[in-house]
Amino acid sequence: MSEADMTSDVILPFSVEALDVRGRAVRLSQSFDTIVRLHQYPPQVCRAIGEGLALTALLGSALKLDGRFQLQTKTEGAISQIVVDYDAPDRLRAYARYDAARLADQSNATTAELMGKGHLGLTIDQGGDMSRYQGIVVLDGEGFEAAAHHYFAQSEQIPTVIRLAVAENISPHAATWRAGGLMVQFLPHSEDRRRQRDLAPGDHPDGVTVALDTEDDAWAEARALVGTVEDHELVDPLLTNEHLLYRLFHERGATVYESQSVRQACRCSRPSVLAMLGRFSPQECQDMVESDGKIGITCEFCSTRYDVALSEIPASDIS
Repeated sequence: MSEADMTSDVILPFSVEALDVRGRAVRLSQSFDTIVRLHQYPPQVCRAIGEGLALTALLGSALKLDGRFQLQTKTEGAISQIVVDYDAPDRLRAYARYDAARLADQSNATTAELMGKGHLGLTIDQGGDMSRYQGIVVLDGEGFEAAAHHYFAQSEQIPTVIRLAVAENISPHAATWRAGGLMVQFLPHSEDRRRQRDLAPGDHPDGVTVALDTEDDAWAEARALVGTVEDHELVDPLLTNEHLLYRLFHERGATVYESQSVRQACRCSRPSVLAMLGRFSPQECQDMVESDGKIGITCEFCSTRYDVALSEIPASDIS
């Protein structure tokens, strides 16, 4: 296996027992590049989608085999919406909506600035009879990293640090997009180590300052180590996830587990399009007919176009 193969489209779970932390590292290349090429997105949108893809892969890869994880933003910025789906165990797809004119006026803006204010939704669907779960994070001019930290602090209450990076890799043959991410979580086995008092008890006299419990030393060390990671290390095609983890945790000893490959794949199909149209009334279907006498449906995720004749729509009374 070549170095490029080892660093492309793969998620690597790991643990550092000495620090009571668990985590995952992700590298995305062909899957990410395919998604943005399908839509011919401008560079700013490519970077934003890349961050969303890396974060989704980090979070979604914790699901069971039949689960689905979705990340979705709705904001007032030049990039008004990003949707990323992760279908376990290995399928990724994504799309974005943006204002081209506003984007052109903000050529040097960060992803956080291009999204602006709004919210980020994280939806977990385990399938079957399992209930869906959705967490909402307010976006106030912040990017995906900050939003993820808010989510874990408020919803999961798990000490978590996440790093994301995106870059366009320029080679003599072609330019390709790459994304990378690293997530480390403090998950101690001891109940005593899990108890971290983060709020004042509220019964002390006015004017008296109460010292809160300090951060666990192991977590402080892990967080500091992750803070040394530079963007280029997360997207370097010649640096494997294993080598990155060795750089960070070789003194403590990191254990890596079986890696998981991911790929770009859409769930759309002609049968699913026909089933969707079958939920509309005959008149509504008639109103959707275009000049060629067919209904044209284009998948937002993969840009595949389906031309459907009225006679193909199931349970339709249209003549």
